[in-house]
Amino acid sequence: MWGSATVLMLVVWGIYHVCQRNAVLADVGFCLGFALIVLGSGWLATGDPYKRSVVSLMGAVYGFRLAGHLYWGRVRRMPEDRRYQALRARWGHRAERWLFLYFLGQAPAIVVMSLPLLVLMNNANALWSLWETLGVAVWIIGVSGEGIADRQLMRFHRDPANTGKVCRDGLWRYSRHPNYFFEGVLWCGYVLMGVGRPNGWITLVGPVLMIGSLLKVTGIPLAEAQAIQSRGDAYREYQRTTSVFIPWFPKP
Repeated sequence: MWGSATVLMLVVWGIYHVCQRNAVLADVGFCLGFALIVLGSGWLATGDPYKRSVVSLMGAVYGFRLAGHLYWGRVRRMPEDRRYQALRARWGHRAERWLFLYFLGQAPAIVVMSLPLLVLMNNANALWSLWETLGVAVWIIGVSGEGIADRQLMRFHRDPANTGKVCRDGLWRYSRHPNYFFEGVLWCGYVLMGVGRPNGWITLVGPVLMIGSLLKVTGIPLAEAQAIQSRGDAYREYQRTTSVFIPWFPKP
């Protein structure tokens, strides 16, 4: 898996280096790699055929949807994400070297994040438990909510009248990062599906790493810093009134 993911990311790096000078392609590559690895694992896993088909389909839907959203919404139609622009400025003349390592770093990330699904696909029990049914329901809520939040934000940014403004449409009225919240929710769905299963604890890898990264590393901290830089007091007011992660009613 690691080798296949590495080859994919080298191809994505080539596309970035030759055609689209937009580092968001690294995120697109992660999503594509995740979807392809999960689909391939669905053929090779030893679990119940129906269950591994369902789990591999879940992973593919998540990966392909997010890859399409990032490519068509962030690579083709928008300038490079300000977070990557800031990294370029910080790295200076070493930027391309560090970006190359960042692209390659997506390969082990793909493998690690696919582990929860591999555990579920190796479940040989053909009977569906209540936990598995609940997990699928939570996953549906998560992937649907993330898709809705992404579309609402994209629609807001496409309107020239909203330039420099803060999106408060739909789910963005109740959370400053509803897409990140629902991303965490869908990964928790896999944890529920692993309850009572051999090696089910491995499913915790998904939400722990993903939510931790979104809250503390590459997600919210960088996004909020760039939002304050570009929108100033308007975004500070948004921070004061709106929950950062978990959707909740805004303050007056």
